[in-house]
Amino acid sequence: MKLSCLPVSLFKEMTGGAMTIPQWAELAGRIGFDGFDISSMFIKNHTPVYLNQLKKELARQPLPLVMMTAYPDFTVPDCVQREREEAYFLADLAAASQLGCRYLRITAGQFYPDTNIGKTMEQVMEILKKMREAAEQSQVRLVYENHAKPSAWEYFDFTYDPELFLEICGRLRKIDIGVNFDVGNLTAFGTDPLEILRRIYGQVETVHISDMKEYGSFCPTAIGRGKAPVAEVLQFLKDRSFSGWVSVEEASEHGYTGIRDAYVYIKENLE
Repeated sequence: MKLSCLPVSLFKEMTGGAMTIPQWAELAGRIGFDGFDISSMFIKNHTPVYLNQLKKELARQPLPLVMMTAYPDFTVPDCVQREREEAYFLADLAAASQLGCRYLRITAGQFYPDTNIGKTMEQVMEILKKMREAAEQSQVRLVYENHAKPSAWEYFDFTYDPELFLEICGRLRKIDIGVNFDVGNLTAFGTDPLEILRRIYGQVETVHISDMKEYGSFCPTAIGRGKAPVAEVLQFLKDRSFSGWVSVEEASEHGYTGIRDAYVYIKENLE
């Protein structure tokens, strides 16, 4: 297994300009990671001039850019806004492709009040199929996550409920989109992550290792100190010789120290 990291604990520094993407890549390498991840929120703009310059700067770093996480909201009731969300995601896809990113994390969107589950599921799958076709042309692999809730959203993800996540996983097989399996999000919902992982393991291409303070509550904490079965999931992957990327989604708000400690904990559990 190769390790990358999504530095949630550094989001304020990254989005505020205190740390650049190349600086994050350099820091990830010093810690010991094999690759690094970014959020689409780290991208200052989507102009070719900016992206070409960023690509040149990243080419000087030894680590590959593994995954970019995007936050499309394809469930928004307003049809005009849904079209905008598609355009926003395609812009993120173009940026990921230009930067040589291997994976792009895709989401369904929010679970809005009065959501018609059946109708929304069909709507989401139609859009996901369209996005997958665009990603294939761009040579970027889409991975769908059992997502929870970014700070910019008002509601939790449409498939935060494991039953809906499992349903959409069954449909993803037909349109060839992989899965980014998140350990902490299932813990936050109150479901055993290992039970779900066993059921969809064949579709999992990347893994987010995150942790939660309490079982059944979305409250991120330092990896290895919460209620998520992180060690058990790592052992499960190790026993099956998982060859995909394991991304440390470090959200303890402890900055560099939290990321470094998470790396050490995971490496110890993989030995």
